[in-house]
Amino acid sequence: MKIQAMVTTGVMDFEQQTLVLDEPKSDEVLVKIVATGVCHTDATILDKSIPVPYPVVLGHEGSGIVEKVGGNVTTVQPGDHVVLGFTYCGHCDNCLDGNAGGCESLLPLNFGGKNKHGETPLHTENDQDVSQFFGQSSFATYATVDEGNVIKVDKEIDLRYLGPLGCGILTGSGTVLNSLTPEPGSSFVVFGTGAVGLSGMMAAKIAGCYPIIAVDIHDSRLELAKELGATHTINSKQEDVITRIIEITGKGAHYALETTGVPEVILAGIRSLRVKGEIAAVAVGTRDLALNVFTDIVGPAKTLKGVIEGDAVPQLIIPKLVQFFKNGQFPVDKLVKFYEFNQIEQAFADSKNGSTIKPILILDKTYKA
Repeated sequence: MKIQAMVTTGVMDFEQQTLVLDEPKSDEVLVKIVATGVCHTDATILDKSIPVPYPVVLGHEGSGIVEKVGGNVTTVQPGDHVVLGFTYCGHCDNCLDGNAGGCESLLPLNFGGKNKHGETPLHTENDQDVSQFFGQSSFATYATVDEGNVIKVDKEIDLRYLGPLGCGILTGSGTVLNSLTPEPGSSFVVFGTGAVGLSGMMAAKIAGCYPIIAVDIHDSRLELAKELGATHTINSKQEDVITRIIEITGKGAHYALETTGVPEVILAGIRSLRVKGEIAAVAVGTRDLALNVFTDIVGPAKTLKGVIEGDAVPQLIIPKLVQFFKNGQFPVDKLVKFYEFNQIEQAFADSKNGSTIKPILILDKTYKA
């Protein structure tokens, strides 16, 4: 079938093209994309921090409605509302242990341009292959995806808000709920109050953390953090972060989430922890971190861990996040701004300059919640 898609060529960031999309195989699902989030990981492809085969259709926070299913698909049927998650193999040691985010094939499956069959379902009208991204390529009107990429969600919830649950929001919340697993009453700090950081902070509130401290350089984002559950905020341009966190917590924080990828911020996060404290880093960074392993890590018995995709299995965590959203515990709608499909470059620009926390592109303007 013919679809409309934003193609990234390596020379042009986005060019709207008519592409040909393969029909779903026996283990695949055809999804009509209603909306899709704009994520920092997409931006890392544009600035070539992470290589992919060009041309490629980006987008990996899609939500939509099932149009057609292959003969062996059992988890969804036409008409179901779904969120599209990242791709994982399902049979390596980490996948079998319930840690899909640690899939041994995560990088090739999500960034290699082809699905688990070694193919891409996207082609030009001249029959040239176009790489698939994260097993979905949701910057398009339709996507043919593996059944493992599809998570069925409650039809009562507005689909336009749910796409980012597939990556950015899953990363923040999953890192807290699945990897750090803070105890009720433990202190928590988030460094960076973008979509990932605020999602982690909201998860910390659900987990019963106190105090919850938000650190950023933008007062407007810190005000939103207060609205979403932060008990304290720190503008790191105006205060010494380490000193202030220790003042608030007494001994330093039990747990921290670092979302900026900036080495100086990561180091401040480590040094603001108490003895036996833990910090999770989730961002794509481009500069090396210099620290004294004994003084910063070994001596105070601290833990610095890297977390991919929130150590989450999308099929398990996304329905929980949807229920939290429905209950009013996880107000992701306060993070987003909607853009039309042809405003994609503006959406990326607003994400980069911080004026929009989570841009969402609306592809199906006929959809009504």
